[in-house]
Amino acid sequence: MSVIVAQSLHIFGLRSRVANNVCYFDEQIIIYPSGNSCVKYHLEQKWQKFIQGSEKSQGMLALAMSPNRRYLAISEIVQEKPTITIYELSSVPCKKRKVLSVFDFPVQEFVSLAFSPDSKYLVAQTGPPESNLAYWMWEKQRMMAIVKADIQNNPVYQVSFNPQDNTQVCITGNGIFKLFRYTEGTLKQTNFQRGEPQNYLSHVWLTEDRVMVGTDTGKLFLFESGDLRWETSIECKEPPSEVEKDELAHESESLIEFPTASSPDLSSEMLCEAVGQQQASFPQISAIAAYSKGFACSAGPGVVLLFEKTEEKEGYRENREIRIPQDQRSSDPNQSDKQDVMCMCFSPSEETLLISTSKNQLYIFTMSSTEIIKGEPAHFEYLNFPLHSAAITGLDICIRKPLVATCSLDRSVRIWNYETNTLDLYKEYQEEAYAVSLHPTGLYVLVGFSDKLRLMNLLIDDIRTFKDFTVRGCRECTFSNGGHLFAAVNGNVIHIYSTTSFENVNNLKGHNGKVRSVIWSADDNKLISCGTDGAVYEWSLLTGKRESECVLKSCSYSGVAISPDAKIIFAVGSDQTLKEISDSSILREVPTFDVTYTAIVVSHSGRMVFTGTSMGTIRSMKYPLPVHKEFNEYQAHAGPVTKMSITCDDQFLLTVSEDGCLLIWKVYDKEGRGLKREKEVGYAEEVLITKTDMEEKTQVMLELKTRVEELKMENEYQLRLKDMNYNEKMKELTEKFIQEMESLKTKNQVLKAEKEKQELQYQEQLSELMEKQSREVQDLESGNNQKLLLEYEKYQELQVKSQRMQEEYEKQLHDMEETKNQALEELTEYYEAKLHEKTTLLEEAQDDARQQLREFEETKKQIEEDEDREIQEIKIKYERRLREERESNLRLKGETGIMRKKFNSLQKEIEERSNDIETMRMEQQKLQGVIKSLEKDILGLKREIQERDETIQDKEKRIYDLKKKNQELEKFKFVLDYKIKELKKQIEPRENDIKAMKEQIQEMEGELERFHKQNMQLELNITELRQKLKATDREMHKEQQKERDMEALVKRFKTDLHNCVGFIQEPKKLKEGIRELYDKYVQQADMVEIVGVDTDLQQEYTRQREHLERNLATLKKKVVKESEIHRADNVRIMQENVSLIKEINELRRELKVTRTQVHDLQSALGLNRKNKKQGIPDTVPSRDLLPSPSVLRLNVEEETERIIEMQRLEIKRLRDQIQGQEHVLALRPLSGGRLPMLEIERSHGTQPQ
Repeated sequence: MSVIVAQSLHIFGLRSRVANNVCYFDEQIIIYPSGNSCVKYHLEQKWQKFIQGSEKSQGMLALAMSPNRRYLAISEIVQEKPTITIYELSSVPCKKRKVLSVFDFPVQEFVSLAFSPDSKYLVAQTGPPESNLAYWMWEKQRMMAIVKADIQNNPVYQVSFNPQDNTQVCITGNGIFKLFRYTEGTLKQTNFQRGEPQNYLSHVWLTEDRVMVGTDTGKLFLFESGDLRWETSIECKEPPSEVEKDELAHESESLIEFPTASSPDLSSEMLCEAVGQQQASFPQISAIAAYSKGFACSAGPGVVLLFEKTEEKEGYRENREIRIPQDQRSSDPNQSDKQDVMCMCFSPSEETLLISTSKNQLYIFTMSSTEIIKGEPAHFEYLNFPLHSAAITGLDICIRKPLVATCSLDRSVRIWNYETNTLDLYKEYQEEAYAVSLHPTGLYVLVGFSDKLRLMNLLIDDIRTFKDFTVRGCRECTFSNGGHLFAAVNGNVIHIYSTTSFENVNNLKGHNGKVRSVIWSADDNKLISCGTDGAVYEWSLLTGKRESECVLKSCSYSGVAISPDAKIIFAVGSDQTLKEISDSSILREVPTFDVTYTAIVVSHSGRMVFTGTSMGTIRSMKYPLPVHKEFNEYQAHAGPVTKMSITCDDQFLLTVSEDGCLLIWKVYDKEGRGLKREKEVGYAEEVLITKTDMEEKTQVMLELKTRVEELKMENEYQLRLKDMNYNEKMKELTEKFIQEMESLKTKNQVLKAEKEKQELQYQEQLSELMEKQSREVQDLESGNNQKLLLEYEKYQELQVKSQRMQEEYEKQLHDMEETKNQALEELTEYYEAKLHEKTTLLEEAQDDARQQLREFEETKKQIEEDEDREIQEIKIKYERRLREERESNLRLKGETGIMRKKFNSLQKEIEERSNDIETMRMEQQKLQGVIKSLEKDILGLKREIQERDETIQDKEKRIYDLKKKNQELEKFKFVLDYKIKELKKQIEPRENDIKAMKEQIQEMEGELERFHKQNMQLELNITELRQKLKATDREMHKEQQKERDMEALVKRFKTDLHNCVGFIQEPKKLKEGIRELYDKYVQQADMVEIVGVDTDLQQEYTRQREHLERNLATLKKKVVKESEIHRADNVRIMQENVSLIKEINELRRELKVTRTQVHDLQSALGLNRKNKKQGIPDTVPSRDLLPSPSVLRLNVEEETERIIEMQRLEIKRLRDQIQGQEHVLALRPLSGGRLPMLEIERSHGTQPQ
């Protein structure tokens, strides 16, 4: 495989034609489709993570985010088949959870998707002519229901779930508003349309039973449970002139501002096609989103309205209008904001509103601003930058800056920064831009328009034209690598211009068709071009003539590239091959495997080749080009790749496509490391700015400074005035408060006097009331004594009555107990007889088929136990109730005895007694109801017994059918056993070959061990020789030290002798000096003579040295011979390893074939097992039905795989050992010139001989 890896780093673009194309993952991360993948984008940190689309995908159609924000469903077309892929967003990176690609109903595409509130179900709407609505339990890939949503082939735009109900679904379309409910395995329509059908473009659930629907005529309908409850109409609103003035003033003040994108009219989506002449007077409501206070809806091009719920039950009123701002850099600013809103969504906290438009733009709005500034007009802001809204036709990079220039059919030129992932400059023109080229310095840009070719300056905040060239419809232009020339294509002629003098240096004519691509060589001496005429020409810029040509009329070339050394040309075209051209001849043709290459680029190192395909994918391969399918392919764009470019340091790859997206790739090697830059040169930070702009800005700064000073003076004056006013007000207020305090003091004194008067009056009144109350209390006591006597007489009468009622109630309870016991005995006898009959029948059935009906016996036992348990529970329940009633009677008797003793609580006891009597009556009624329910239970049990009889008969029939199936399976098992035996016979000889190879490997291991021992012995000898050399070195150093000492002694003696010679005229001093010399030097001189003057030892030393030198030479020769022998042995072992690897590869292929055969047999056996399991759900599966040899066979295969893996690891280990030995021999130092000093150790050096 290719070792070059490209990883998608950042993408600029949006696919607005995808339904529900914007959604929030959390408060800071959004998901939107771009290219052929979905992008997770962090709003604050600005990073992107990619959710790659399916391989061979032809584009996405719809998205759906689950309510729990864990899953993302994508509808796409893969190999002309509709597919729904569900991704798990919580994993990093996002993984595919399920893929729905096999459907039991006709379908061409899914136009809308939605998850249920609990995220377990998925509903999908297909497009016309089928218009089916499908309902899945997606985790199990089980289709729950399907219904045809429309019969008249009208388009359906949107489908959604009720936010509180998994079973209710809503769909809207042209003349379609339907509510479906899932019941009993089907989707049933629950509403019926009344009135004239409308073109319903969008809808949203406001509550669990309310749906707001928008139409193409500007009408909003509120449906509750399918019935119309409220409606309103929206009219097109023009922005007021004051708003425009404010915008212009604001734009003039701001220094840096990104304008909006403008584009020619594009077919936005299916719902936009339904809009007719009504668009001029009525806005279309193409998107609606709900939030806690109400909902937001689109109200025509560039307008979003916020509605809030009114105090009335069903009404909503318009609260705020939000507009897309006009673009003053657009060619037509008044039309730049006329963009249809395709999708909108609120963040989870409802702080921000995000929208996508028909011109592939993303806008954001902060909801808190609606509350802060309600009087001012509200406008959306770009999410990041204005994006391309049509196909990108041109792409180029420069050397000195990290800039990328793109041009598009939306008439705009944009300058991007691929290091900071930002948009630096942008400008829109009247004509369409076909080609773009950046000067190597990054200060100039060349753009080919439909009417002329323009050379422009890249200023700090503008792209300004300074030279026009009369080249109409320039489809290709490019600067030379040095920047002194540029080439521009006009039809089939290539014009060469000078960048400094702007003269037409040369015209290259020779193509018969349109030139599609031109490229300069690294030294700018050559220019390579290709065209639709099937010609690839190499031009010399010095002579202006063709140096080489390669013409293939059957191929229409679309892209060309050149190697860094300018020797090899790479060309791609319509014949689905990649051609390698050199010296006017095609060296190689690499197939593209059923894909057309549309663009090609070669790295500056010459080791990497990248191609773009018509399917929107990117392929990376290593040079030299592979013959087989050895490349990495990446899903990139949703349209054909138009241009590709690679940065000068081979770090980044940039691709653009007809889908309007710019994709930045990071290039790695196979291990994941970034490719190293050859030279670390910082990017230039210089920018261009005109003198007039500088003067204007300095003038503006001076004016602003003067204005600031004036404002400071004015503010200080105003502050002084305010201080004076406030001081005066403070004085007035203090005087006023002093007056009020004095008046309050006088009032307080008056109120105190009044209070004392009122206290005296109240004391007199209170004494009168106390006397009156005492008299009334005495009267009440006498009256109450009389009433108590009367009440006591009444109590005695009631007591007699209660005794009578108690006796009657006890009689009734006794009678009810007897009747109840009789009924229970009859029921138990009846059911025991029935149970006895059923048990006899079951025993007979068990004798007939005991082994096959084990599960039925268990169920029968469970039924018997349940029935006994139910009867026992009924008995216990009623006995408990009787016991409770008896206890309550005893409690009542005790209460009546206590009542006689306590006179003060007579009235309370009577009331409690009456309440107890009422509760007894209620219990009596309950008991009668229980008896009736028992009778109903008896009837139900009879019905159950009949139904179980019928189920016994059905199971007997199924057992008979299963016996027949078992016989057929046993026949099939016999055939499979025979086939497995044959396969075993085929595998046995291969196992013998593996054993033989094992023996060979063991022999090789023995040889390697011998070599290892020899090497160890040689190493020991060499270490001994090294030790001897070290010993001789030490001896030599000692001798040298002695020689130096002797020389020093001789020098000292000479100096002392010279001093003595000075006393030659004085005999005494001379004599003393000579005596001192004798005492000082004679003994040392004798020692030196004894040590160093032996001539025999010197001769012996030289003789030993010569002998050791001869031995060392022979040892060197032996080492050279042995190293040659080792190399020959290593070569032989390597050859044997190669042959073994070939044999192992052949064995692998044979094993793959046998494995596939065994897998087919196992799959056949697996199908039979599944049939058996589906056929016998109520019986115990027999373990003897499936053959066991398949399991044994699998174990043998696993064992062979394990053996091969072990052999592979052993071969790798042996290779590493051989390489290590070669490395040691190569690095082993030869012996130096120093020799050992002893002759006794010579024998150690001759031992290996």
